[in-house]
This record gives sequence, structure tokens and C-alpha cells, in this order.
Amino acid sequence: MDNNNTYVAIMAGGVGSRFWPASRETLPKQFLDILGLGKSLIRMTYERFNQIIPAERILVVTNKVYKDLVAEHIPEIPESNIITEPSRNNTGPCVAYTAFRLNAMNPNATFVVAPSDHVILKEDIFLKLINKALDFASREEVIVTLGIQPTRPDTGYGYIESTGEGNSAGLEKVASFREKPNAETAQAYLDDGSYYWNAGIFVWSSKTILGSFKKNATDIYDILSQDTSKYNTPEEQAYIDKVYPTTPSISVDYAILENADNVYTLPADIGWSDLGTWNALHAHLDKDESDTVVLGDNTLVLNSKNCMIRSDAEKLVIVKDLEDYIVIDESDVLLIYPKNQEQEIKQLRKSIEQKKFL
Repeated sequence: MDNNNTYVAIMAGGVGSRFWPASRETLPKQFLDILGLGKSLIRMTYERFNQIIPAERILVVTNKVYKDLVAEHIPEIPESNIITEPSRNNTGPCVAYTAFRLNAMNPNATFVVAPSDHVILKEDIFLKLINKALDFASREEVIVTLGIQPTRPDTGYGYIESTGEGNSAGLEKVASFREKPNAETAQAYLDDGSYYWNAGIFVWSSKTILGSFKKNATDIYDILSQDTSKYNTPEEQAYIDKVYPTTPSISVDYAILENADNVYTLPADIGWSDLGTWNALHAHLDKDESDTVVLGDNTLVLNSKNCMIRSDAEKLVIVKDLEDYIVIDESDVLLIYPKNQEQEIKQLRKSIEQKKFL
């Protein structure tokens, strides 16, 4: 469904700390060719949506420090479509700011919010579902989220509980949102059959989501609406630089979705992965006969099993007799870490920065 009222907002302000040491503060994972395909993840996300939405109606929301990177990776979009946050306050204020901007650009706007660093294998199916969601959200005062059909009891994702009540458009009313579960609960969700993974992909009209912020996250709404005449004008950045850092740091899930009563999910079997961790990347990519993924030409792997190895070094890298390990070779960091302890990498990065190793 493409008309002049449909937009896409790509969220690209994160640091990707679980992908350290490849992903850094200065070059987060959305700007990396993490799949070895010759394109960054944000570029792939743009090209996916550009099949149904023209460049001038695709916005990227990012941190101020990444504005030039966004322009470099997606030169097709107007510079004014790169919305820059002065502080990292999570997805709640980010979505509200985007909605205020779009509402100023076009009061009849209906838009998709999507992360910049996810992989979707079945793009044709995905785009049909997005069009269906845009059509529904443009006609009804609803919040639509894509619900990914779970293929395993994953503890790394939040879950959407469906009521099972579908409408004529194939959307199901949402009963609740659930936080990342433990293994036992995740298995119960899978066995139940009425739970989906929450992919963080949302569709709504600017009017609907702003109304929801006014009702369910009044503090964010009040701060960002102090002077709505500034949106989509040359004064917008100065205004946002002043008010945005005072918004609470909260996810859109907590601020809006868990409190709203007009949320629907669209079940989606689209070959989705959020590529949130090295293990997720390992699961997504093709493996050799020993279940090892090797990214990098100058790498020789001998008698090793179930490893994730990435090196773009010019030197030869030789790995032998290693099992269940992550090996990431960057110019200034070599990480060799057990796969089953990768949840520590995010904290490890913080402590290394505090000790000023890098």
C-alpha cells in the first residue's frame, strides 16, 4: 500500500554492544557488513523498504554522532530525513519524537518503525505484511506489531501473547507483552502456540501513536509537545537538543505497548533474526561440516567444532582443536570467548572501557 501518506522510520541509534569488539561506539553494528555480503545492515534495511516506499519518505532516527555515517550509507534520502537525537533515551522518546516530526510533515501519516540491524530472508512476504499493516493502521485507531512465529524456545526475545481473536485482515488482538523468559517459560510459550516473538517492528498512524503517548506516557508527550510549531522547521534541532535529554529513558514497549488496549499483532513467518549476538549470527549463517562459521578469507580452521570465527586481517589466522568458541579478530582487539558465556560480552566491553584499555 503506497500512497503519499505512508512512511518508514528506521531506528539506528544503538551501539550494538553485544557484538563487541566488531561493533564499537564509533562504528556500531548497523553500519558493519556483518554478514559478509558487501552491504551494511542499515543499507540492507533501507533497500528492503525502498521496494515499497520512496526514498523521500524514508526517515532514519539516529544519535547525533552517526548522522554522517547514515548519509554515507544511504545517500538517497534527503538530509532532513535523518532525525538526530542529542541523547540516548531508549525507544520511547525516540518514537514520540519521530511521530511529532511526521505529524508536522503530514498529519495523515501512517508509518512503520523498524530496527536498522535485523535480517529478513523472506522479503516478499514481509513487504506484503507491511502493506497490510499500513492499510489497517491508516483506517483504524490501532497499534500493529509484527509477531514472529517462534521456531525454538528462545530466551533472548520478548514475547507477544495473542488472544487468538483474528479479524478479517488476519490481525490478532494482543492480550499481553511478556519480558524475555527463562528456558522453561520459553518452552511453555512455544508449546502453547499463542505466543510470538516481538521483533520490535511497529505500524501506526502519527495521530494514533501520539494519542497513545498523551494517554499512556504523559511525561514524554508533555516534554516533546512544549512547542510543536518547531517540528519540521529549521528550529527543530535546537528545540530537540534542549528538551529531548529531559525525557525519561524508557522503551516504547514499557511506555506504550504494555498499557495500550488497541494493540494487534500480524503473525509473520518471514525468516527473521535480530542478529543480536554472535551466537545469533552463528545460527543464521551457513556452517561447515563441523558447525563452524568462518568470516574472513585468511583463516584456516582445523579440527574445530561449533565455532564463530571472524577475521578481516591480512595476516593468516589458524585455529585448531577449538570447540564452542567465539573468535573475533579486529585490528586492535582479539576476542576468544566461550560461546555459552557470550552474555558476558556486553559487560566485558563496559569494564574494558572503564579500565581504559581502548
